[in-house]
Amino acid sequence: MKYKDILVHVDSSEQSVARLEIAAKIAKQHEAHLTGLYVVPNLYIPPLQDMAQLPPEYIEQQTEAAEEEAKKAELSFYEVVKTAGVAHEWRKDEGVPVDVIRLHSRYCDLLILGQRNPNSTDYLGDIPDGVILSVGRPVLIIPYSTKVKNIGERVMVGWDSSAQSARAIHDAIPLMSEAKKVDIIAVNPSTGAGGSEGHGDPPCADISLHLARHGINAEAQSITVSDIGIADILLSRAADKGVDLFVMGAYGHSRWRELVLGGVTAHMLDHMTMPVLMAH
Repeated sequence: MKYKDILVHVDSSEQSVARLEIAAKIAKQHEAHLTGLYVVPNLYIPPLQDMAQLPPEYIEQQTEAAEEEAKKAELSFYEVVKTAGVAHEWRKDEGVPVDVIRLHSRYCDLLILGQRNPNSTDYLGDIPDGVILSVGRPVLIIPYSTKVKNIGERVMVGWDSSAQSARAIHDAIPLMSEAKKVDIIAVNPSTGAGGSEGHGDPPCADISLHLARHGINAEAQSITVSDIGIADILLSRAADKGVDLFVMGAYGHSRWRELVLGGVTAHMLDHMTMPVLMAH
């Protein structure tokens, strides 16, 4: 079981180059076709009263700047894929970034995005959050602040027995199949009559058996904590074990609830320091 069609979102940032290198490495391992997608956001047109104060060549300047950024990203893409020696394709499209990425992602096995960089001035809209929720494909998010050398050698799975978690594990099997170490962790599994509701008895036993049938031997554990958030304990355990890929379901609750009350997905997206594969 391998990925055969991989799509990576490309921009003109340094983080994009690192993301491209990881995408090319995965494509090489899976003998997959790699598509680089650059999105040119719709040109910002100020209100009429403000337009009068701008130079006549404003729109032309903005268009030229956008084309220069796109060309810079394209050159980076071709440099990386040429070095990696993978089958490839370059695409440039215009529109709302989330909508464009969602459209092109319908035809890939894996979508690779970058973590939102709070220090970036580029407008990328609701990425990666909005894409994860609506794309219907596994999304691999690459952190902006960490240099990723390897991916999938040491894997940790956050298991909560939800449909989203099951989807993520299934979609991550191609990346986990060659792992040297796989850990499955359930935090605060709920209990019901006859054992841990939804988790099996003991927790994680059934999902471990499922992975074993795919040739993936995983070490499972469940823990109960009350003095630290679930996302924080997952990140802490992952860091302790040197994890280079974390796998989890995304937005088991409504996104509105997570934004208002806090949630594991949002916290992971903000504080992740290793690649995270999410599925919804």
